[in-house]
Amino acid sequence: MVTQRTQVAIIGAGPSGLLLGQLLHRAGIANIVVERQDGDYVLGRIRAGVLEQTTCDLLIEAGVGTRMHADGMVHEGFELCFGGARHRIDMAGLTGGKRVTVYGQTEVTRDLMDARAAAGLTTVYHAVEVALHGFDTKTPSVTYLKDGEPQEIRCDFIAGCDGYHGVSRASVPPESLSIYEKAYPFGWLGVLADTKPVSHELIYSNHERGFALCSMRSPTRTRYYVQCSLHDKVEQWSDAAFWDELRLRLDPQAAESLITGPSIEKSIAPLRSFVAEPMRFGTLFLAGDAAHVVPPTGAKGLNLAASDIRYLSRAFIEHYAERSEAGITHYSDVCLRRIWKAERFSWWFTGLMHRFPETGAIGQKLQRAELDYLVSSRAASTAMAENYVGLPFEA
Repeated sequence: MVTQRTQVAIIGAGPSGLLLGQLLHRAGIANIVVERQDGDYVLGRIRAGVLEQTTCDLLIEAGVGTRMHADGMVHEGFELCFGGARHRIDMAGLTGGKRVTVYGQTEVTRDLMDARAAAGLTTVYHAVEVALHGFDTKTPSVTYLKDGEPQEIRCDFIAGCDGYHGVSRASVPPESLSIYEKAYPFGWLGVLADTKPVSHELIYSNHERGFALCSMRSPTRTRYYVQCSLHDKVEQWSDAAFWDELRLRLDPQAAESLITGPSIEKSIAPLRSFVAEPMRFGTLFLAGDAAHVVPPTGAKGLNLAASDIRYLSRAFIEHYAERSEAGITHYSDVCLRRIWKAERFSWWFTGLMHRFPETGAIGQKLQRAELDYLVSSRAASTAMAENYVGLPFEA
């Protein structure tokens, strides 16, 4: 068996694991990233695209903000569409100038990969049979097979950044976890297309036929979604059928100006709210989707993961630089307070914008009344804007 030694072993080479690795490297903390897929597979995941300012600040701190600054699209508001009309939520005006940046998760991951490669840091792709050992002790380790050969990483800490289906949370004894979960009775059918966005800001639409979202990844690449049945298959939805359905769920002006084209990616994603508590088990720390999942309404997934990484990187830096355990000790509690606030917002926004079969006509009437109140009350609009741009970190 080939054995390596590092300070922090990071499981998962998605944006969470790579961001943690980059922040630790810049603080002089050795780390190795282990990933079961290859780099192209990781980059092929079509995910979030709206970054809170705190996430942008963290990417700048990690030294990977140059392309985001050049190519990211800064948004100061977004639109709610209902009753055939659009209503703008002025995020910047309501929050003292806070904004979000549209920059795809694929691009964030690419920037982090490039920075890691340029620094000559170790990332192990195609790691098979990854297993975590001894995280209830001070001498944890990670084993895996690489090209059929057994490998071991001995470390001080393990960071589980390998997502909802990863090995990290699965390695924790079930009796040590409290799981909170809600599955929603619908999915999102998403289409990526090389077309000009229908609007320069995002449009969230509540319609009697179901929810729709008009988003983008760049001035020439769009990402659109429509609420669909969990029983639907991608093969049932031709491009023409998707565009026709999207038009029906938009206001007349947006429907008329919508530019369509062939899809370059099409998928259906289920929606869930999920939290696993706690997020620390001895020398194992969970972060991102390994510990929590939000419905994509409100774009909190990647931002919550970045929040975890901010707290975790600072805890490790504090441990090595100051020999203090405070950040490590409080990591789970501090993260979870912010996570539950984001879970609440995502759950509320999802409930406001989607059609729920079980609520019937009265549910739609109540949604409409709440939307009317939301756009006519500065206090309600401010609360929504504050949550959308991202709540502040604890000191």
